[in-house]
Amino acid sequence: MPQRREKYGLIAGNGQFPFMVLRAARERNDEVVVAAIREETFPEIETMGYPVHWLGIGQLGKLIRLFQAEGVSRAIMAGQVKHTQIFSGSLPDLTMIRLLASLRQKNTDSLIGGVARVLAENGITLADSTDLLKPFLAPEGPLTRRRLSEREQADAAYGRPVALQIARLDIGQTIVVRERAVVAVEAMEGTDAAVLRAGQLVHGKDLTVVKVSKPKQDMRFDVPVVGVPTVETMIRAGATALVMDAGRTLVMDRDEMVRLADEHQIAIAGLPPGD
Repeated sequence: MPQRREKYGLIAGNGQFPFMVLRAARERNDEVVVAAIREETFPEIETMGYPVHWLGIGQLGKLIRLFQAEGVSRAIMAGQVKHTQIFSGSLPDLTMIRLLASLRQKNTDSLIGGVARVLAENGITLADSTDLLKPFLAPEGPLTRRRLSEREQADAAYGRPVALQIARLDIGQTIVVRERAVVAVEAMEGTDAAVLRAGQLVHGKDLTVVKVSKPKQDMRFDVPVVGVPTVETMIRAGATALVMDAGRTLVMDRDEMVRLADEHQIAIAGLPPGD
């Protein structure tokens, strides 16, 4: 019988990332207490066999009390929380109000970095979000049968430095390029919406999707993620290629994602990070 190793607190956003963490934790026989964000987390999280506690997005104080009561000193943040939720009608508790008041900016790095600081002040370390998922990070090189064409290589070479500047400013991590021109930039709307907007602007033709990590990416949060929905969105938008940072991008359901990309002649490649 495998030896029990660690007890984690999982702060679960939307998407499949939290489910991957829980499956990996089960294989390692780690204990996990799930803090599910009511506005974001998929309800199927309750079928994974771990205790789940539902919190509002602004209930930072409740999150801290939960982890302290459960004896959690190491937390993982997994899954997207839409930036627009921060500005929605959700009511922050006193701990979150104090945090927000202390921030000069309310971009992703500032907000989640502030949460990490408050957690640390209360004895909870925010760990690398890929701690349990190293095998799922994108490898360097082509993932699909079709490699990048000359046009797509040129678009990637042009687009990656631009995307890196956008990421450095903490605006977004994805841009869409056509013929060495930026068609769309990701901001609060997220990657899929940016890709679809690009398809609408150029009538769905010859688009290269460039996804990067931030310079000196903090792997505790906001790690780039791609998967089957990414490719499905690219098909709808008329995008023909996806390039991403190897070693810093999580690939969900890789076999299915690559199968779908191959079926539609989409090229996917992992490239060395640009910083």
